[in-house]
Amino acid sequence: MTDALKRLSDEGVAIWLDDLSRKRITSGNLAELIDQSHVVGVTTNPSIFQKAISSGDGYEQQLTDLAARKVTVEEALRMITTADVRDAADILRPVYDRTDGQDGRVSIEVDPRLAHSTAATVAEAKQLAWLVDRPNTLIKIPATKAGLPAITEVIGKGISVNVTLIFSLERYREVMDAYLAGLEKAKAAGLDLSLIHSVASFFVSRVDSEIDKRLDAVGTDEAKSLKGKAALANARLAYEAYEAVFSSDRWTALERVGANKQRALWASTGVKDPAYKDTLYVDDLVAPNTVNTMPEATLEATADHGRITGDTVRGTYEQARAELDAVAKLGISYDDVVQLLEDEGVEKFEASWNDLLKSTEAELERLAPTEA
Repeated sequence: MTDALKRLSDEGVAIWLDDLSRKRITSGNLAELIDQSHVVGVTTNPSIFQKAISSGDGYEQQLTDLAARKVTVEEALRMITTADVRDAADILRPVYDRTDGQDGRVSIEVDPRLAHSTAATVAEAKQLAWLVDRPNTLIKIPATKAGLPAITEVIGKGISVNVTLIFSLERYREVMDAYLAGLEKAKAAGLDLSLIHSVASFFVSRVDSEIDKRLDAVGTDEAKSLKGKAALANARLAYEAYEAVFSSDRWTALERVGANKQRALWASTGVKDPAYKDTLYVDDLVAPNTVNTMPEATLEATADHGRITGDTVRGTYEQARAELDAVAKLGISYDDVVQLLEDEGVEKFEASWNDLLKSTEAELERLAPTEA
């Protein structure tokens, strides 16, 4: 084992685990990762919960109790997921206290079926914050068009947010604008801005998956030479945008009254193409004041053979622009790719949630008490 995870942390990259299950909580595994692998946060999504709960490990007693109470499947699912998030938040509370609230965070996502409804997303975010009832929770809101005003509204109420499913640079700028607008609303309401935190989850590997597929269809040597470059270029230019926004006069006015920067979070960092090194989206996205949320396999790979050589983002912006321009010149539409990925992301999370509803409903029926 190398000390790559420590080096990554020392470079200003917060390591969060992109996974959660009741077994991980009760077995002590999460606490062990915090103690030994520099993990300082946890992210969840509907797909993660679908996998965890469908395994059945550790959920039987709670499902039995919920079945006895004859709760709806939606209520049962929220009771189960918020219980896991609450317990994980308690395990991470010392990290939260030590970092003044920057890390030690656990994210939970609004119902993905609400992704295109602003009012429903705001209502769900408020409900989730109330249900989990831990200061180190982040409520995940997707960066859809309807999600943008919801981000402003929820931040304005003093609720910390993880903005998820960001693929495009334009949408990322809109997300940062929504965050600043939310802080301005919170300030006008007399709230303590120092208690409000946010991350913006910029998805990485899926960009390569989609653009590489289109490069293969082009089939030229030039196209093949660009494979595996678009996702890093996109993320690096996102960090350039982050630097611009969080050095602006608008930001400075908020920072003076205690506001926290919305950190860029690299999401979807598990490598999907086996031709690429399995630590690609960790080694090559090192920059100060960022988060990298990793599946456990990526975390283990980084610990074993990650090559952390310092900042690998700043100073790359012109090259990144040139790489995305080269892709565009081959007739591959950036706007089409990022819109497709956003639409697919919402659909995948909704499908996972619907699968989870079905499997949970089946378990509630199986465990329902026999009427005397």
